[in-house]
Amino acid sequence: MRLSRRDAAVAVALGAALMVAAPDARAQSYPSQDIHFVVGFVPGSGADVLTRFFAEKLSAKAGRSVVVENKPGAAGNIATVQVARSKPDGHTILLGAGSAIAAGMHLVKNPPLEVTKNFQIAATLNRQAFMLAVDTNAPYKTVSDLTAAMKKKGAAASYATTAPTGIVMGEMYKATAGLEAVEVRYKAAADALNEFATGKLDFGALDPVFALAQQRAGRLRILAHSSGHRLEAAGSIPTMDEAGVKGMNLTSWWAIHVPMATPRPVVDQLNKWFAEILRDPETVKFLNSMGGDPFISTPEEGQALFVSDEKAWADYVKMAKIIPQ
Repeated sequence: MRLSRRDAAVAVALGAALMVAAPDARAQSYPSQDIHFVVGFVPGSGADVLTRFFAEKLSAKAGRSVVVENKPGAAGNIATVQVARSKPDGHTILLGAGSAIAAGMHLVKNPPLEVTKNFQIAATLNRQAFMLAVDTNAPYKTVSDLTAAMKKKGAAASYATTAPTGIVMGEMYKATAGLEAVEVRYKAAADALNEFATGKLDFGALDPVFALAQQRAGRLRILAHSSGHRLEAAGSIPTMDEAGVKGMNLTSWWAIHVPMATPRPVVDQLNKWFAEILRDPETVKFLNSMGGDPFISTPEEGQALFVSDEKAWADYVKMAKIIPQ
């Protein structure tokens, strides 16, 4: 049967209307089931603490349970791959450091994904800096004190790292200060606490959530942080640059990552919810206590930062002379 010109026009208009309505319907029905946050590190880690806080906040906004799944291993790549290969409907989300996930492309010989092509940043959450920390009973009160002592110890000195930003921070510190300290890499920073206390470890390049909590508990002393500028959340802590280690500007930022094919209305809904959550005074207080400043952006701005960091980390890895594993 041949359609008249009028009927054909009506059919085209109806089809266009349905195409517009379909995304709106997906947004209105989202979420249609429980949401799963996947975190690439162990329970109790800084990443886990942040994830569980935001899971509770998102649950209140979305009206659905938000389940946290810890999938540690392979420097976070197990969780990253799981979410990238999940159904792109906004119900499986990777909450993690976008900077670290970008870095992962250059820290392994054969990356399992092209992360900037596999993920869309739905929302950014906060900015943080990694912390240069020592045991609270160590004699070092400043970075200069630590540097002088580590130069004397030479290759007998050792330090702890747990994440890509910490790895690069440690290597940049060593390269700039002329140190020979040996890196000891841990799956979780908590595993290193006893070795700080016994003197087996001289310092650590640690995530701020863990380091600040341990400083408040009287176990660690933070000497400086990795960002190129002072953070509102850690205003009393100097930058490494201010402390004499010139040129360091490593800022860790956290985000909501969803598979690239996730419908735009779902991405926009997540962005809206997290912008509201980040403006909540309770969230600001929580992030500040963890050493972070709230970081609100559009999906486009978040994705551009993700792409930029992925390129920058190629240079960081070379600068720090890190050999991909």
